[in-house]
Amino acid sequence: MEPTVHSQQEASTAYSIETAEDLASKLNVAVRNRNEKAVLELLEKGADVNSKAESGWTPLQSAVQAGDECLVQLLLDKGACPHARKDNGGTAFIEAAAVGNKNILKLLFDLGVDINDHDYNGFTAFMEAAWYGKEEALSFLYSKGADVNLRRAVSEEKVKLHKGGATALMDACRERYFSVVKTLVQEMGADMNIRDNKDRNALIHALQKGSAKERYESAVSIGHFLLDCGVDVNSKDECGKTALILAVEMQSPDLVKALLKKGEIDIDDADEEGNTALMVAVEKNDYDIAKLLCEQGARTDVGNLIAVANRNRNRNMAELLRQYNAKFVPETPKDWEPNSKRWRDQLKNLHKMYRPMIGKLKTFQYFQQRIQNTSQGGIYLGLHGETEVAVRTSRSTEGDKEKRFFEQCGTCRHLLKLFQCEKAKGYMYLCFPLWEKNLEEYLQEPKDHDDYKGALRMIFQAVRELHSLGFAHQDLHPSNFLIDLGGKIYLADFDNKRKLIEDKKELINSDLEALRRLVLYVLTGGKKPLQQVSPEDLADDSPDYNEALDLVHCLASHDEQGVEGLSKHPYFLSKQDRFQFLKGIWNKIKVLRNQNAVFQASNAPESFPYPRWTKEIDQYVLKIMKNPKKAKVFKYNDNVIDLLRFIRNLDEHPDSRITNRIGDYAEYFLSFFPALTIYVYNSLRQNPKYSHFADIQDPSL
Repeated sequence: MEPTVHSQQEASTAYSIETAEDLASKLNVAVRNRNEKAVLELLEKGADVNSKAESGWTPLQSAVQAGDECLVQLLLDKGACPHARKDNGGTAFIEAAAVGNKNILKLLFDLGVDINDHDYNGFTAFMEAAWYGKEEALSFLYSKGADVNLRRAVSEEKVKLHKGGATALMDACRERYFSVVKTLVQEMGADMNIRDNKDRNALIHALQKGSAKERYESAVSIGHFLLDCGVDVNSKDECGKTALILAVEMQSPDLVKALLKKGEIDIDDADEEGNTALMVAVEKNDYDIAKLLCEQGARTDVGNLIAVANRNRNRNMAELLRQYNAKFVPETPKDWEPNSKRWRDQLKNLHKMYRPMIGKLKTFQYFQQRIQNTSQGGIYLGLHGETEVAVRTSRSTEGDKEKRFFEQCGTCRHLLKLFQCEKAKGYMYLCFPLWEKNLEEYLQEPKDHDDYKGALRMIFQAVRELHSLGFAHQDLHPSNFLIDLGGKIYLADFDNKRKLIEDKKELINSDLEALRRLVLYVLTGGKKPLQQVSPEDLADDSPDYNEALDLVHCLASHDEQGVEGLSKHPYFLSKQDRFQFLKGIWNKIKVLRNQNAVFQASNAPESFPYPRWTKEIDQYVLKIMKNPKKAKVFKYNDNVIDLLRFIRNLDEHPDSRITNRIGDYAEYFLSFFPALTIYVYNSLRQNPKYSHFADIQDPSL
């Protein structure tokens, strides 16, 4: 059977694709073999100069990796793209830094590449040069404006796993390139105290990896250098190990001595498993370091040190420990259950591990015990006595200011209050009642019922209380509203954004505008980001739609009532309270000679929304109300005054026939006339003579 034209075309297409792939593969092999003649021949045959081989390598990137400057220039002349990326996002420029070829770096830089461009793992050319110890390339990149202190940028998913955030200095420390570390710090101004997403600084990176002799010596040199330059010695690794513990693990007595000379180091600090430096020294059977730690006052009453020394058959170690009052004490595990559900596992770990006490406070400042990040540092779990707390640490002088502010909040119902505070070694530890989640997290949870009104009532109360203390918050973000186990909401300001109001009305207006966004964010269930939500996102069939829309409008227009007055807005009233409000208005205006004047202000809102209310209401009910049993026949007109009169008469003179017909009066009227409450409220507020009629008692009281 003869092949059809269509099948011949398919075969031809498949052959051409296969040929292109074959040419690309051969071109990449030729480049890697640095065979310039073969490269030229393949390009003349039609090989794509920007084709990709395994893992997305282009011929140019392969030539750069081989360090062949002539081949790099040839490929560029043939149209190779310097911006092409491998599967991991790496470019030829980043690869040139990794191999340390300054000439190729200059060639590519002159073609307009971004000096701080990074691959999909966050590595820049500068970081690669530091990682592989390419000092000449590092100096070139620095001279061209590379950001020395840039942190490794990674995806949101990786950030959640605490990956990324490292700097070039951390890379050089990790790979133990001492000369590169010195250059970065002394000549390029690298910041030694930046921390990655696992809370590790450069010192931790230097001490953390490997113990081969050459790496050990380099790590010790880097450690001494960083200590001499004033690096923060209180950073920990992802397992909570301090620099001192890591130095003991390396079994470097020189580094241990150098660290102990730093007055700010805590010799008894422990990792997440509760191991102190002395416990590690005893476990590693290192008598000299154990003796050094004991002489410097390390506690011997934590951990079963004697048992470990006996297990290692080290009588000298056991005797040393006894000289410093160590005793064999069998442990009796204590069953303890925290109140918090959200933080249960972390609190149980904290409870059972050893931690040096700060007064009555037990806390562990490392990322698995961290519950919130702020611009002023992390908030960590703690136990003050047996009470579960959230702990914020600050310098004593700053902590004293914070403490004074929180003392002002002592009588407030919805501002975060201080539970206790402790001081140690120039730091203040502020302890707050522990919360379960913040408002942002709460809104993202699946719920059977959403009490948004209750949440907003507490939010308004919190802002109202803060304003009453003379402060504007200036950062009313959902993450700053904290919710405890009982569902109560508290306002916090861990970033210290609050400002004294004094006579600056713009500060109050700024808070009102932020509250407007927050109201919309809450009422829409947090489905849109705070800055993107708008009134159009409110469903017009949502509960209290008219009241909610009016509240948002009042906030947007910076209503002169402020948060104090808007806390009493009709939105916060229950249906029964709104019904009583409408009924009460008639009781106030019925004694007036000119009742119509109440709703005839020059700046009154839109016209009465129910000009045919007598036609819309249940006619059977209307007939009964027109013909009361013990009163004269009365005709109700289609105006707001008679509708209010109708509501009042209905409630004051109940009739079982009406009750059986329409059920609950408040439910019936507010479903039939949903815009009535806001119309009456705004009409009264905008009439100077009768605005006091609209005064509503604070629904939160």
